[in-house]
Amino acid sequence: MTDASPFAAIKFAGDDKVVPFEVSPLDIRGRAIQLGPMLNAILSRHDYPAPVATLLGEAVVLTVLLGTSLKFEGKFILQTQTDGPVSLLVADLRTPDAMRAYARFDAEAVAAAVAAGDASSEALLGNGFMAMTIDRGPRMQRYQGIVELTGASLEEVARQYFRQSEQIPTRVRLAVAEMITPGENGPESAWRAGGLMAQFLPEAPERMRLKDLPGGEHPMGIEAEDRFREDDAWLEAQSLVETIAVDELTDPAIGSERLLYRLFHEHGVRVFDGAKVADKCSCSHDKIVELIRAFPDDEREEAFEDDRIVSTCEFCNTVYEIGRDEL
Repeated sequence: MTDASPFAAIKFAGDDKVVPFEVSPLDIRGRAIQLGPMLNAILSRHDYPAPVATLLGEAVVLTVLLGTSLKFEGKFILQTQTDGPVSLLVADLRTPDAMRAYARFDAEAVAAAVAAGDASSEALLGNGFMAMTIDRGPRMQRYQGIVELTGASLEEVARQYFRQSEQIPTRVRLAVAEMITPGENGPESAWRAGGLMAQFLPEAPERMRLKDLPGGEHPMGIEAEDRFREDDAWLEAQSLVETIAVDELTDPAIGSERLLYRLFHEHGVRVFDGAKVADKCSCSHDKIVELIRAFPDDEREEAFEDDRIVSTCEFCNTVYEIGRDEL
C-alpha cells in the first residue's frame, strides 16, 4: 500500500537545518528553521534564567534565518545593546554553518522582573539599539544596519530593519520553548526554537508598479512596505504568517515542511535544500595567546597569577590556561 500523503516523497530537513521556500503565486520567498540540539547546547552551558534563554534563543533563530542567506565567506553578527536587565545579546554565524551566542544580564534585575510578572522580551531588553553586521573579512568593507529598540520584540525589530534598511516587505515569526520529557532519572528539559521569515519579492511588472494617489504618483522615496501595503498577495501572505502558533514553530512532530504546507498548500509551496547549522565556537588556544600578546606589558603582567593567565570564552565557556613561557 502506497503512502498517498503530500509528504510521501519529502526528505524532511529535521532539526538545525534551514528550509528555503517560495510561494510563486504570492511572490513570496523565505526561510524556515527548527532548532534543537544546536540551540540546547548554546543555552544549557550558561544555565541562563528561562526568560534570558528565551530572548537569546530568539536572537539565534533570527541570526540563522538571516545569516544563512549569505552567498560569500564571512560572518553575520546580530548584537543588541540596551538599558534593560538583559543589556547585551550577541549571536554570530560564521559561514557556512558555525553558530555561537551569549547574553549579558543583571541577575537581580531579571529575578525582580520575573517576580513582578513582567519578564517579556520587550521588558528585558528596554531601550537601545540592535545592529546587524555583515563582515566579509579584513580586506572587505563591513556593512552594518542599526535599528532602534524602544520596547519592541525582536520580531518587530526585524520587520523595522527590513522596512528601513532593505526596503523589502518582511514578516518574521520567532518562538522558543523549553521542552520537558520523561527520562531515566526523572523529567529532562531541552531547549527548542523555530522561526519563519517571509518576504514579498514581486517580479511581475503589475506588482512592481507604484500605485497612483490623488494628485499624482507616489514619490520614489516612499518605503517599499507602504508601496505594497494594499497588494492582495502580500496581504494574504501576512495574514497566513500571523496565524502561526508557538507550538507549530517548536514541535518536532510538525517540522518546517509540514508548517509550510499548512500555511501555503492552497497556492503551492516549493521547498529547497538548505544549510545545516551547528554549535561551533571560533575560539582556540592559539587565538587566546595572540590576543594576550597584544596586551600592553603592564596589563599583561597584572593578569598573571602563578605564572599563568586564565581566560574563559564568553561564548562557549571553554577555559584556557596560558603559561608565561608561551608568551
